[in-house]
Amino acid sequence: MPAAPALRYLLKLSRPRFWLYLAGPVLVAAAYAASRPADLAAWRLWLLFAYALLPANLLVYGVNDVFDAEIDAHNPKKQAREARFGGQPAVWWALGLSALASLAALAALPPPARPWLLGFVFLAIFYSAPPLRFKTRPLLDSLSNGLYVLPGLAAYVLLAGAAPPTAAIVGGWLWTMAMHSFSAIPDIAPDRAAGIQTTATWLGAGRTYAYCGLCWLGSALAFAAIHPALGWLLGVYPALVAWIALRGIDVERAYWWFPAINTLLGMALTLGGLGRLVGGA
Repeated sequence: MPAAPALRYLLKLSRPRFWLYLAGPVLVAAAYAASRPADLAAWRLWLLFAYALLPANLLVYGVNDVFDAEIDAHNPKKQAREARFGGQPAVWWALGLSALASLAALAALPPPARPWLLGFVFLAIFYSAPPLRFKTRPLLDSLSNGLYVLPGLAAYVLLAGAAPPTAAIVGGWLWTMAMHSFSAIPDIAPDRAAGIQTTATWLGAGRTYAYCGLCWLGSALAFAAIHPALGWLLGVYPALVAWIALRGIDVERAYWWFPAINTLLGMALTLGGLGRLVGGA
């Protein structure tokens, strides 16, 4: 594959719409972990952000597409908005470089932050790869998607020297569980056709909506235990999924609203943290 088409393919494979799902938590965590504005200039923080922005996404989605090649042959989403793996050598090169970037990021972090990033690498691989292949195990597929908060937890420990409040970890993890299962609803038909079991294929669309709503409600309550304003902000999600389900809005259409919604919410969280930092509260 020539260089330019290979790069375009890898860009599509990395899902640019979802880059901030991994890199965003690093920014949010940094805003709340920093004790003074100068902390935000730490080079290790920006190295971690750069890693989470692209190499980490290539790792997650590259491994996913390699081990889902047969399944994705039945999924129309792969032809339109996402890449369909067909044995392209560029993917193997990208995965190798992502592995090296993971090692570099781990080496750069202080020891207390490394287990969080190591947990991310483990789940990023074995969410899709055998023998664990969490994505084909109902409930474990949802639970393992906590991988998306782990770079953020590494960033928090990097700057604060300790983990964030347990309620923040629980709230973030529940949020990712809901987001994962909501994103699996459009894939119910192709996954069932391919014989793949997920939380969404197991519960069916209606009960998956309810499951997502409960996870997002739990996330809002966990964050409310830290500060009521955070609870109200995260409360947008259970309300939104209820509105989508009750109004019968096409989930394949609604699913593509979430990158923008999540970016706006992440921006609000980050600005709130920065406001606390600058204001000295």
